[in-house]
Amino acid sequence: MRLDSDPIVVGRITGVFGVKGWVKVFSHTQPKENILTYSPWLLKQNQNEWQEVDLVAGHRQGKGIVASLEGCTDRDQAAALKGADIAIRNEQLASLAKDEFYWADLIGLTVLNQENLLLGKVESLIETGANDVLVVRGEQEVLIPFAMPQIIKQIDLDAGQMIVDWQPE
Repeated sequence: MRLDSDPIVVGRITGVFGVKGWVKVFSHTQPKENILTYSPWLLKQNQNEWQEVDLVAGHRQGKGIVASLEGCTDRDQAAALKGADIAIRNEQLASLAKDEFYWADLIGLTVLNQENLLLGKVESLIETGANDVLVVRGEQEVLIPFAMPQIIKQIDLDAGQMIVDWQPE
């Protein structure tokens, strides 16, 4: 399947649940159950292309999520999906308020401090409980708390940059 934009990975199939084709899901969404609000899912294993599949049902099971997918009706079919990334299209995401951002939108932004010193690019984010933390890679790796407006002063997605109140040391 050819996609107009890069899909956004929101989880992974981690195993099978029962004998009727249900799968166990590790969700990157917050809260975890939000992954069940998206359908269709795009699944990708190894280097294969994304395959679209409709979500039939799903719910929280213990500390995880389980789901039933269209066309997956037995344990063997479910087992074949183990390890598949779960993604959605960008247009499936809900609109956000002015100062809210999806993590996927922040990855790759150029990070400058208020003195216009280049700190690097956002490589990833870490969820810590208090504040999420930006992992910025430049000449060295810098960890910056995602605290608006105290530290994160400006985010301009169109310009591809972020201004922060942070020193490289």
